[in-house]
Amino acid sequence: MNTLKFENGDLMPIIGLGTWKSEPGAVYNAVKEAIRLGYRHIDCAFIYGNEAEIGRALKESFEKGMVSREQMWITSKLWSNSHNPADVEPALMNTLADLQLDYLDLYLIHWPVALKKSVVFPESPQDMIALVDLPLLKTWTAMEAQLDKGLCRHIGVSNFNISRLQALCNDARLKPEMNQIELHPYLQQPGMLDFCRSQEIHLTAYSPLGSQDRPPGLKTANEPVLLEEPVITDIAGRHGITPAQVLIGWAVQRETAVIPKSVNPGRMKENLAAAGISLTSEDLREIEKLDRHRRYVSGDFWAVEGSPYTVADLWGEK
Repeated sequence: MNTLKFENGDLMPIIGLGTWKSEPGAVYNAVKEAIRLGYRHIDCAFIYGNEAEIGRALKESFEKGMVSREQMWITSKLWSNSHNPADVEPALMNTLADLQLDYLDLYLIHWPVALKKSVVFPESPQDMIALVDLPLLKTWTAMEAQLDKGLCRHIGVSNFNISRLQALCNDARLKPEMNQIELHPYLQQPGMLDFCRSQEIHLTAYSPLGSQDRPPGLKTANEPVLLEEPVITDIAGRHGITPAQVLIGWAVQRETAVIPKSVNPGRMKENLAAAGISLTSEDLREIEKLDRHRRYVSGDFWAVEGSPYTVADLWGEK
């Protein structure tokens, strides 16, 4: 398995199991099966609502000797209603309790958006806190403190644009070690890739297969289906692999981590096998032409009328 190397020498398996949208009752079996198949990287988040079930699967896997804690890479994320510095450690401790772990390998700020403590998801502008009132640097400083306490081994962010990453690199004691963002052939983000390479910040690709199973409220009419893209299916046919394996292999060859979600054992096995795929330079040139700057997760749910957040500001595309 390819890995991404961190400054302290830690190695993160480049392919992980995504757990966003994995239903309760299914994610337990999926995590145990993933470990049996050889996955050593599980991507989690408080807001997914399934960390307790994942924790039971991890605990049982450790107890049965299927894998040791040290062999696993577990990522989770701080939700937006815990950006107040006083709330960061309790949120992390809650995640650790649910996952039945003593530490995380990687802890991320999930979105550069702040909510009031009592709000899980905003229904009105009054549910939100503007970043001028609760700056990301304050939240990040509290994240640094969790690293200092040994509650996580690495810290990073998710859904941050280049300017927000640059601000943390300029102003924080420790720069982010990871940015988890939407990445796939329809949204290739070459500028972000170049910036993160220049700053030695790793990237993780979410929704790498186009996230067709995301909630209906996040979908639009007549949106393109990445797994049915003719260029991708043609490349898959030439190599005798699946379109999903092409997409995962493309992410791996860009040296970005990738976290396809599945609860299907056959698909999980295929996804993991994509680590061994080698796309040709011709394949890569064809895929490069597919970039549409098309987001499947637009972030417009933060931009309700009267909100201090806009989609353009979120992605730095004013």
